[in-house]
Amino acid sequence: MDKTREYVLKTIVAEMPPEVQLTRIEFEGPEIAIYVKNRKAIADKLDLVKAIAKKVKKRVVVRIDPKARMKPEEAREKILEIVPRDAGIDPKSIVFDETLGEVWIKAEKPGLVIGKGATRRHHIMAETGWRPVPVRASPLESKTLNSIITYMLGESDYRLSFLRHIGEKIHRDTLFKTNYVRITALGGFMEVGRSSILLETRESKILLDLGVNVGASDYEHMYPYIDIDSLRLEELDAVVVTHAHLDHCGLVPLLYKYGYRGPVYVAKPTRELMALMLRDYIEVTQREGHPPPYTEKDLLTMILHIIPLEYNEVTDVAPDVKITFYNSGHILGSAIVHIHVGAGLHNIVYTGDFKYSTTRLLEKANEKFPRVETLIMESTYGATKQQSRREAEETLVNIIKKTIEKGGNVLIPVFAVGRGQEIMLVVNDAIEKGLIPKINVYIEGLVNEVTAVHTEYPEYLNRELKDRIYRGEKPFTADYFNIIEGRVARPDIVEDRPSLIIATSGMLTGGPAVEYLKLMASDPRNSLVFVGYQAEGTLGRKIKDGLRELQMVVENKIEVIKINMDVYSIDGFSGHSDQDELLRYLRAISPKPRNIILNHGEPVATATLATLAKRIIKNSKLGYPTTTRIYTPMVLDSLNLTARR
Repeated sequence: MDKTREYVLKTIVAEMPPEVQLTRIEFEGPEIAIYVKNRKAIADKLDLVKAIAKKVKKRVVVRIDPKARMKPEEAREKILEIVPRDAGIDPKSIVFDETLGEVWIKAEKPGLVIGKGATRRHHIMAETGWRPVPVRASPLESKTLNSIITYMLGESDYRLSFLRHIGEKIHRDTLFKTNYVRITALGGFMEVGRSSILLETRESKILLDLGVNVGASDYEHMYPYIDIDSLRLEELDAVVVTHAHLDHCGLVPLLYKYGYRGPVYVAKPTRELMALMLRDYIEVTQREGHPPPYTEKDLLTMILHIIPLEYNEVTDVAPDVKITFYNSGHILGSAIVHIHVGAGLHNIVYTGDFKYSTTRLLEKANEKFPRVETLIMESTYGATKQQSRREAEETLVNIIKKTIEKGGNVLIPVFAVGRGQEIMLVVNDAIEKGLIPKINVYIEGLVNEVTAVHTEYPEYLNRELKDRIYRGEKPFTADYFNIIEGRVARPDIVEDRPSLIIATSGMLTGGPAVEYLKLMASDPRNSLVFVGYQAEGTLGRKIKDGLRELQMVVENKIEVIKINMDVYSIDGFSGHSDQDELLRYLRAISPKPRNIILNHGEPVATATLATLAKRIIKNSKLGYPTTTRIYTPMVLDSLNLTARR
């Protein structure tokens, strides 16, 4: 046994009192699982468990030995007895994972399952021997979350063996006395789309994102470069995904198609959102007559290997690497990743996509970290200043009002995750305040399913919206919100004038929005409103840049469709930081890095931001090291971050 595991085991054995009846200690993924027989005794010792976790510098979880747990039928009755009726628990929604000793409890008010200071949660474990996992029962129930829970429970034996296998790899001694940190740009540098970075040390290899460029016209520019010599699946320790947009997660299942069986780390809501977006990507690709890069089976295999994390939760992912997720303000569950390599060797902050201002959905991105030597930051809008959110909302409301007065319909192509929910909140607010008449708002099914995930994770939303949901308000379920089921555009909806249609995809790369565009484009009474970034090469970008005649397939034949409808683009709704916010972030980040690496931006945006950033780091009042450098690498460039420069 190596010294790391020996120290952990000896410390836990020495600290645990005899009365808890410790039976075994297991390394389960990033966690150390302590199994005990005396469930009532351990409930009084949870502060001691926290102290042990602090001492060994690992995540520690307590599980009750299977022999000391109540039978599920008895435990269900005891849980219903302990938890107040106000929690809104459906007895049928209490599900037991006998392998991990957890009980999933779906409740309208999960806070009542937990109790103040987690006292009721501890009480449940002491009385039943089952570790409660509260899940919010949403008014918009997520089919995806339900299917994931069912699938995970059915595969819990494999899941446990997987976690223990990964645990043995993570919690081992490091092999090398000296180390280095190198990153290689696999995609998303000097471009937008197919984001991916390979992080290497002498001990480990970790992928940061693995996306697909849905707007690319050829495979060479669609996928990241994952066939390089330094990336071998058998050597890959972990994949870290910042959020559920396809340009950051769209190719992850391909790893499992070719044999990878390691973990994928995501923030909790990202697991469900990824499953939704990737399943939709497979369906859209097939419907357009192209072979998808992977199958539903590969997607399910990926889901089985996901390890979801909370924000601000320090987690070991390799013997020499810890990560911590922080809110990035981009979409639900999006994360800035703080990466701590070695015993203080190097610290990286990878922003992924981030928004450095509060929106109707989310709080602004986190800017304070324990240590930072290298910042890898997006530059999508490095050359662009956006409208303020207030101005953007006023512009949208005025466009809708003007279109209604003409007797037309408004089509808003949206990203299912984030922008769809943001627009729903704006429209709901405008109707409630009488700024626009009460009209039918048609919402495509994928947007609705994503919205359901939002209502199940209110703790990830901004304070105001979270409090509204906790008070029992239902901001996403107004009676004028109508769900469109199916992927075929419905002429009856287009004939319902005036009305508003919110549908994917946000860049018109496929999906129902394109089908509605075919039906609506020729009518000058209608309006098309872009509310998100339009990547180069996409249909949305072409229309935004002035294209007004489209060759499209209509009923199995190619027709020329003229765009007579009004076309608008409102950049103020973007989930990305604009130029001013990016520069404010560079001023605010603490501590100040000595390396700044810009990615996720077209060449002009990246170059413009680099020039402006140089002025900031020269400002001695901001505290940047005098040796701070800015890098704008190309795809396939590598940087040794620990080399003397």
